[in-house]
Amino acid sequence: MNMNTKPNRVAFEQALDMTGYARYNLCMFILCASIILGMTFEIFSVSYLVPASVCELHTTNVQQGLVACVPLAGIIATSHIWGYLADTKGRRKILIISMTLSYISGTCAAFSPNWIVLSFLKFISSASVSGAFALSVTLLSECTPMRRRSVLVILSTSVFLTGTGVMAVLSIPILPLSFSYYIPVLDIYFNSWRLLDLIFAMPCAISALGAVFAYESPKYLLSVGRNKEALEVLRGMYVMNYGKSGDSYEVDELILDEDSKSTGHKGFFASMVAQTMPMLRPPLLKHTVLLSCLYVISYMSSNSFTVWLPFIVNAFMTSVMEGNSHLTVCEMIRIYQNSTTVVESTDCSMNSFAMTMVFGINFILAIMNIGMSGLVNKLGRKNLFIGVQVVAGVSALCINSSPFWMLSAVLFMCFMSGVFNFGFLSTFSVDIFPTYVKAMAVCLTLMVGRGSAIFGINILKRLLDNNCEYAFYIFGSVTCFGGIVGLLLPSDAKIRDHKKALKS
Repeated sequence: MNMNTKPNRVAFEQALDMTGYARYNLCMFILCASIILGMTFEIFSVSYLVPASVCELHTTNVQQGLVACVPLAGIIATSHIWGYLADTKGRRKILIISMTLSYISGTCAAFSPNWIVLSFLKFISSASVSGAFALSVTLLSECTPMRRRSVLVILSTSVFLTGTGVMAVLSIPILPLSFSYYIPVLDIYFNSWRLLDLIFAMPCAISALGAVFAYESPKYLLSVGRNKEALEVLRGMYVMNYGKSGDSYEVDELILDEDSKSTGHKGFFASMVAQTMPMLRPPLLKHTVLLSCLYVISYMSSNSFTVWLPFIVNAFMTSVMEGNSHLTVCEMIRIYQNSTTVVESTDCSMNSFAMTMVFGINFILAIMNIGMSGLVNKLGRKNLFIGVQVVAGVSALCINSSPFWMLSAVLFMCFMSGVFNFGFLSTFSVDIFPTYVKAMAVCLTLMVGRGSAIFGINILKRLLDNNCEYAFYIFGSVTCFGGIVGLLLPSDAKIRDHKKALKS
């Protein structure tokens, strides 16, 4: 081949598109999926471990509530830090450290002698993995050609939904196991809930190992001036996707088609503050505020119901099976709460029927989200986001009017579909923010959303116990309001035009 026919300087997005879309992208998606599973298992493990450990740790209701809130505290405490480290040290390196720390602390939690140690170790594991979702979708987006990028990032929500369902399935056969082995050194009995905790920690170990063999984000390398390394990564992706020699990859030099800035501060905290400030000043400030608000609305409404999903589903299906099928959802919940058949038991395993239903709901939502990913390029992310918010909100507002259990179930599923917008918001984050603050921006906006979930979770439980109808009216209204705020999101065409302007 005549070397003079090679393009000398190529914009990054064009060079990335030239690497193709095949085996490497599949492997990267599998890696990111395992990272998301690891994050999901660690953060939501307390939903299963707290009630299952009551018989051994003898925790009170207050202590159980404290342990259950620990993962959210860990997320809020460190998300910002992980984003900063990923933007300054590299996505791959930080993911390896993050998932390794989470695996070690998560495994150690299985040998906790009391609830205080369990809380501390779960705080460490959730704090370690708090930035995993943001960093994984950032890495995935920076290794995927633009025409496929939104689809893969949206599919990450299906991985999250599948993960929460798989946790319910794993708990069904494991928690009822009756084995118990005494460990004298720790003065504990190794039993079923400890085994389940060990299993929940495994995806973090697998993810850390997979990240060791992965490439660093080529866009990150280019943004920090490591141009030759970025070109070698792209060449390696090309070889893996096409099976051809790296010499046939016709790129000599890369051009980063966006601003690339360095903080210039040596101190850790001074550097972190300097790295954060661009998101709090124009022109990025409006995007930071808008996405943070939308994450707050989405997490407060959808994530709150996800946490209490086993409780709601168990109350709903118990009432249906007892013949109380011509009642509203809230009437079913009240009957379940007031039922004299609900008594305390020494059996700390969770209701297997409710766990099966939780898996079914999450699996259906995951399949529906895959379908949504196929529509994103046709209908546009902004339109889909608004549509999902409105449908979910209206469904919640109507659910109290339905005395038919099947219609109530459909309306509830439609309301829970609001979780799809976690993925849509992530695609906006990875497209809108420049590379030098991208990981921190995704982590920071996610942190704000997850922080709001603390209030949503507690408010929702109080409403379900005392004013159930208001729970659906309030959270449904908030969800509809999110659709209105979504009108402020930039369209896909506007984002593309902005990137073209940066290239020129």
